[in-house]
Amino acid sequence: MAETAVNTGAALRANRGGGIWIFLGRRLSITLLTLFLVSLLTFLAFALIPGDPALLALGIEASDEQVQALRAEMGLDKGLPERYWAWLGKFLGGDLGNSARFRGASVTGMILERLPVTFSLAALSLVFMLLITIPSVLASVKKEGGIADRIFGALTALNISLPGFFLGVLFIWIFGILLRLFVPGAYVDYRRDPLAFAAYLAFPALALALPNAAILVKFMRAQILRQLRQDYVRSALARGAPWRRVLYGHALKNAAIPGVTLAGMIVGEIFAGSIVIEQVFAIPGIGRLLISSITSRDYTMVQTLAVYMAFVVVLANTLADIVIRIIDPRISAGSGRLP
Repeated sequence: MAETAVNTGAALRANRGGGIWIFLGRRLSITLLTLFLVSLLTFLAFALIPGDPALLALGIEASDEQVQALRAEMGLDKGLPERYWAWLGKFLGGDLGNSARFRGASVTGMILERLPVTFSLAALSLVFMLLITIPSVLASVKKEGGIADRIFGALTALNISLPGFFLGVLFIWIFGILLRLFVPGAYVDYRRDPLAFAAYLAFPALALALPNAAILVKFMRAQILRQLRQDYVRSALARGAPWRRVLYGHALKNAAIPGVTLAGMIVGEIFAGSIVIEQVFAIPGIGRLLISSITSRDYTMVQTLAVYMAFVVVLANTLADIVIRIIDPRISAGSGRLP
């Protein structure tokens, strides 16, 4: 009898371990396929845009011989399939080409120079989002309809209705011009003064975090209240279980599964979508580089940044699915449902 139980437990652990590897394999396959399709669609979108990139780079005063020579150098005289595979091979090898706007500067070098700025802004924004979300959710569900719930509900509705760029302008006016807590536009490079760099990013990160935190608070509050109305919660409370144990040990864990899915989408949006905030606060990150490349029709740079942003969003959602699987191993890969 005991030997049978031991063998059954070992089999269950083996199945669970194998299921995790199957899950990771499926998620990796889906991620790679998604990135491939994104790269293909991005390449086709820029390849089919009207206009001649070689003529755009040389100017209208260039001779036909110069234009044809540059077209051959850029591979524009070949067919689309051959051009795509050549571009993809260079992209995977780290050869992203040169920028047409920044006098032939390396696209790879320019992106790597700005990545720490954007990632620092996004990371600080995520920290602010968690610091706002967790206490707000717990205070709201502690007593539904109470004073705290009403206050956080009003603040949540206000922050959802205000876009990030408007909050940025508002922060510049209040904290920069009126209170003089920082100097708008006086960006400090992280390599020169890390503390001043972090201090300047505080208000842009807060403007980026508040609307996303409000969305997450509203969603998590609804999910936790829904769990607290389930029969298993009533049964646990009827057996004398402490309310805090029921909230943290059961309701919060079950509500975290859809919450992590939404958080993954928000994380991808924060890392890839800080374009407007960087423009408002004059932060030399990836978003500001994208805006300047679009206005100058630097297609090489725009194409690379579009693939980068897609990669960040896909990676964030993949990590969210992995976290969900860790929280509840019964969740099937990619479905968000129990098998």
